[in-house]
Amino acid sequence: MSILGIDEVGRGPWAGPLVIGAVILPKDETGNYPDWVSPLTDSKKLSEKKREEYSATILKNALATGLGWVSSQEIDEFGLSESLRLVTRRAVEEVQKQKVPFTEIIIDGTQNFLKGTKLENYVTTLKKGDLLIKEISAASIIAKVARDHYMKDLAEKYPGYGFEKHVGYGTKLHKEMLEKYGPCPEHRNSFRPIQKPNVVTTKMKGDRAENIVADYLKNHGHTIIARNHKTKFYEIDIVSTKNDKIYFTEVKYRKNQYRGTSLDMVTKEKLKQMTFAAESFLKYYKDYKESHSPLLAVGLVSGSDFNFDDWLVIK
Repeated sequence: MSILGIDEVGRGPWAGPLVIGAVILPKDETGNYPDWVSPLTDSKKLSEKKREEYSATILKNALATGLGWVSSQEIDEFGLSESLRLVTRRAVEEVQKQKVPFTEIIIDGTQNFLKGTKLENYVTTLKKGDLLIKEISAASIIAKVARDHYMKDLAEKYPGYGFEKHVGYGTKLHKEMLEKYGPCPEHRNSFRPIQKPNVVTTKMKGDRAENIVADYLKNHGHTIIARNHKTKFYEIDIVSTKNDKIYFTEVKYRKNQYRGTSLDMVTKEKLKQMTFAAESFLKYYKDYKESHSPLLAVGLVSGSDFNFDDWLVIK
């Protein structure tokens, strides 16, 4: 069994990139690792000197390694959740280019960032995987060292912020430097400590798109009975009724279409989640279940001017 281990670094900082490490380690015919693998562990438990030493060893001796990067600008545009999926795909693609086979992917944590791709069924998620699985330990080490190097280079480009010390995290020093100098181009403007009054966050964009679709529905005879109805696992943006039918509308917004249209994002998994949320709503509000026929729909909004594109019943 050959494992591709994946771990991320840089989810929480106020500045700098999000980085994913992906590693396949060698084993002998009996399934044992070489001796140099034994000391590998969660990068946070290692000194900087040890991380540097182990990272060099991993990059030299692993069967395959990959690093995925998402910039602070991409985080601002796509949001953190989508950025985690994007950066994971980029790291895995780097490994796949090396044509080293693997039988399983183990991601540190609880989220399958490859869901919706051809590799999703190969994935296992594992809490504290960076302590338990050597491949994930190795991934955490190379990602941490690579990001730290980037942030130290950034300190030379933007002196005064202390990037070489806090590497972008929200420390007292970082806060003081922000108050003194303001954000630099590497800061994540969508993160609350950095936000400026004119910054439009992903949530703000989503809210604006939802309002546009809600107005369309009201202008076409719908009665809005709920907004952002939440279940444990999913949320329906708009619930409306018209002519004894109840509509559960998912709103999709895209600034541009180079990564696909808004409708392209309504996957089979998304439909399954919408169905579950609709059933949950009808179970709680039984009067609507008895008197209304439920339908799933999607409202489409795109462009920097937030143009209403369409509203479609999809199921």
